[in-house]
Amino acid sequence: MASILDKHKIIEKNATLLLVGSLLVVSIGGIVEIAPLFYLQNTIEKVEGMRPYTPLELAGRNIYVREGCYVCHSQMIRPFRDEVERYGHYSLAAESMYDHPFQWGSKRTGPDLARVGGRYSNEWHVQHLSDPRAVVPESVMPRYAFLAQTAVTVKNVGMDLQANEDVGVPYSPEMIAAAEADMKAQADPNADTTALLARYPKAKIGDFDGDATKLTEMDALVSYLQMLGTLVDFSTYDDATGYR
Repeated sequence: MASILDKHKIIEKNATLLLVGSLLVVSIGGIVEIAPLFYLQNTIEKVEGMRPYTPLELAGRNIYVREGCYVCHSQMIRPFRDEVERYGHYSLAAESMYDHPFQWGSKRTGPDLARVGGRYSNEWHVQHLSDPRAVVPESVMPRYAFLAQTAVTVKNVGMDLQANEDVGVPYSPEMIAAAEADMKAQADPNADTTALLARYPKAKIGDFDGDATKLTEMDALVSYLQMLGTLVDFSTYDDATGYR
């Protein structure tokens, strides 16, 4: 034992030797942790129900990012009792696997939106976005009434899907080719959405902004909000092992 301690004192007293030894240990540890990742196609466990965004939801998400909604609203529920009781099941990594970039956020001036889908009607969202204080008197959120007057850019929407496909989102050639038609159909309550729903299960269909005569940015943003947190069926999910 004394011999080992004597050798260790030599390392402690020699700054260069200590530095080299430290670098060697850190390098080995880093390689052990990082090397296996090169052999994995995906480090996120897939969860049943997750799918890419519909073209209209994707357009809404782009508007969400453009208007800086992530600055005041998070989209990540932490596994703490107070958060789970208020917002719902804690967030899974797979729920943001198609986000580029993710919308976890860093502060909450407003509530977390990870499970806001289906909690309120389309009319409520339109009113809230148009005049936040009309439904939440203490709100400090800016008004976004202009969204209902601004047409969604439909031209070349397939290019947006293609860009996401290039970074790993599994959009098929069929999805990309039908992107413009799917965007219009999702906001049209009278459209035949059979093919749309086959491509994007659980997609919310309807006139989101209250005006069926035009496709607006309000349609897109509300469709995105109404989708958040609705894809995974947590009634069949086991926290320990995944699905029952």
